[in-house]
Amino acid sequence: MKYLIYKGGRHPEIIQLFSDTFPFEEYQKEGSLIGKLAKDLLDRTSESDLKVFLCTHRKSIIGCVMFSKLRFQESNADVWLLSPIAVKKSWRNKRIGSNLLNYAHSFLRNSGAQIIVAYSEIGFYPKVGYMNLSVETIQIPLKVTCPNCWVAISLKDSKIIPITGKSYCVEAINDPRYW
Repeated sequence: MKYLIYKGGRHPEIIQLFSDTFPFEEYQKEGSLIGKLAKDLLDRTSESDLKVFLCTHRKSIIGCVMFSKLRFQESNADVWLLSPIAVKKSWRNKRIGSNLLNYAHSFLRNSGAQIIVAYSEIGFYPKVGYMNLSVETIQIPLKVTCPNCWVAISLKDSKIIPITGKSYCVEAINDPRYW
């Protein structure tokens, strides 16, 4: 297995991975939506505002995670939003997602990132060090149905320092359907 930062040229394979993340019939609509999000992030977000990390096996993409820049009205804090993440079904439960996140966190930390945030109803993120985050500590960019699903990990300090002011996500994910 190889972990690397994405340099381009494999958009269709990445989009397909995200579209296939939810293979069961009841999740087809969600799989299409996540595929659209991946496509929009890749096509419409500047390289400086998007970091994409891959896990490959024999040159095939088996995992991918994307981080987009989160900006603030009153702060220049270096904060990134994790979304989306996918691991091929046949590779799940083999620590691919955890290892991919650790690789990405290390890269982002070395690039100056301070905090990673994510909005998710699944319990995966606490297993890799994310903590529940109050909306008062860091505001969520859009209205959400589950404010308790806002999680974060500090890449610099053990404690997450509150950031004042409204937060803004990149255009591709600035859509209530993703929140």
